[in-house]
Amino acid sequence: MIVFISDLHLEESRPDITGAFLYFMDTIQEKAHTLYILGDFFEAWIGDDEDTALQLQIKARLKRYTAQGNHLFFMHGNRDFLIGELFCQQTGATLLPDPSIANINGHPVLLMHGDSLCTNDTSYIKFRNTIRNPAFLEPFLKRPIAERKVTAQQLRAMSQANNQEKSSEIMDVTPEEVPLNMEKYHSHTLIHGHTHRPKVHDLDVAGVPSKRIVLGDWDKEIWFLEIPDIGEPALKTLPFPGQ
Repeated sequence: MIVFISDLHLEESRPDITGAFLYFMDTIQEKAHTLYILGDFFEAWIGDDEDTALQLQIKARLKRYTAQGNHLFFMHGNRDFLIGELFCQQTGATLLPDPSIANINGHPVLLMHGDSLCTNDTSYIKFRNTIRNPAFLEPFLKRPIAERKVTAQQLRAMSQANNQEKSSEIMDVTPEEVPLNMEKYHSHTLIHGHTHRPKVHDLDVAGVPSKRIVLGDWDKEIWFLEIPDIGEPALKTLPFPGQ
């Protein structure tokens, strides 16, 4: 079985989500041979050298998953795009570019975080291109952790303020971008997160029945996509433990 998750937004102030993730990992440890995390796993990530108590706990749990021979793939989100090779070494994860094509049960499946599909949000796309430019990233990662934290908090506050002025339609994917990307990568299944609008969309791409599967965020429940080795994908939820 293959499992996909995204948009947990793990952070110290939400121990309920951390508990839900640990519970979820226990449920899939023996069942799922492959786990894909498609971005925004952490609410913020300012470099692999930070090592908070939460980060150490999560990395140890992921390592326990891969140490058993399971496969773990990670894709950057807009919140945690600074996760790097050290994190992968510590967890046993393989870092995927966004977008990527995965061979799932013999079919090419397009994987994305989803934010690059939101092209109508022009201010965000401009910000995304700027902040991921090596000219910004390289000096940023050389700064002390305390300074990086302050900058990250300032950028997050700016983002939240800007988003309050935008319509929900602008922050969703641009519909025309979906088939364009699926045709470009010769795939008739797209899996992504980011929008917090979980749903399976039936599409027609170049005359072929296709699907866009949107993963859900973990604010109030556990969202995941389960693909059995034989059978159809299923978008599922679980309640947080204790609910």
